[in-house]
Amino acid sequence: MTPPIYIPWDERLVQYNFGPSHPLAPIRVALAMRLAQELGIISAENLFGPVIPATHQQLLRAHSGDYIDAVTRVGKNPEQVDLDFGLGSSDNPVFAGMHEASARVAGATLMAANAVWHGDANHAVNLAGGLHHAQRERASGFCVYNDIAVAIYDLLEQGAKRIAYIDIDAHHGDGVANIFYDDPRVLTISIHESPHTLFPGTGFPHETGGPNAPGSCVNLALPAGTGDQGWLRAFISVVPPIVDVFAPELTFSQNGADSHIHDPLTHLALSVDGQRYVYQGIHRLAHRHGGKLVAVGGGGYDLADAVPRSWANLLAVMSESELPKDAEIPPKYREFVDVQLGVPSGESLSDGQNPWAKPIDQGFNAEDPVDSAIMETRLASFGFFGLDPEVESWF
Repeated sequence: MTPPIYIPWDERLVQYNFGPSHPLAPIRVALAMRLAQELGIISAENLFGPVIPATHQQLLRAHSGDYIDAVTRVGKNPEQVDLDFGLGSSDNPVFAGMHEASARVAGATLMAANAVWHGDANHAVNLAGGLHHAQRERASGFCVYNDIAVAIYDLLEQGAKRIAYIDIDAHHGDGVANIFYDDPRVLTISIHESPHTLFPGTGFPHETGGPNAPGSCVNLALPAGTGDQGWLRAFISVVPPIVDVFAPELTFSQNGADSHIHDPLTHLALSVDGQRYVYQGIHRLAHRHGGKLVAVGGGGYDLADAVPRSWANLLAVMSESELPKDAEIPPKYREFVDVQLGVPSGESLSDGQNPWAKPIDQGFNAEDPVDSAIMETRLASFGFFGLDPEVESWF
């Protein structure tokens, strides 16, 4: 029997660790996995390991040989830096075994993608993955190897012709977008906080793809402060129409949880309930096109509370669990978080919100900055897909 969800898992995945003072703390992945298991969302039968690291040849599909050599070299001597490759910056400090740890994360995403592509599972998740800022020849934004690009290239080499990538991290998914910017086989969609207020300062609507792949890159940049209603309105007004025309054979989703209102590094204002709504939307969308869905993690820096609860919700959606969205967080888990981090976890899987989304097709308010952002993206991208971007104004 095909398991509903396939999770490559190996305790060594948390060795991707920039140090105790770095925001990208691997404990967030371990906590999310622990919470999902204690809630009964996943069990040992969903976990597959050991994780096989990506090989040099697999990494070469997304990165240059010189860059891979540099990562390997500094990881053997962490006192070295190589800022020409972004290694040793405050965002990407060097750590011992950097190459091996990064290759293992990429290997987990490769395992997830292949399990879904070959029909061994309907859905797969690698919460340690989602390192979407890594560039072909440079580490960036806490990301060394671009596990998503490595896995997508692997499927393309196996014959995939249309892969959709949907990035809902608060930060623009610039690494994935840049790597596939001129490849018409890969549709990249990123919904993120405005580049005027957040790293990496890219992801404007006019960035729509290279000369050989016009329209293959879609960017929806939302103003700081956007909450559930605006974010979900943006999603349903842009993503489903484009994905339905593209008709992917397989969908990747990057699920950074840093859009949460309590995230310390970003300026969006979603609840866990809003994030779950998006996870459900992507899940439904994938099922309109064969159901092959691979999800990875990403950003998220409210380590004790928002990230584990958000990703437990992701695992619930991906496993098609019937667990109520407002399920109580087990006291044993909350005690563990308090001991480990000295801060409280939430008491419920929910933030107590009931978000809904009204599509912009039902009326456009030119005075609303979210509506303006939606229309800017529709005007930039819809024409490539034979879609009409225009809607009637409320005024």
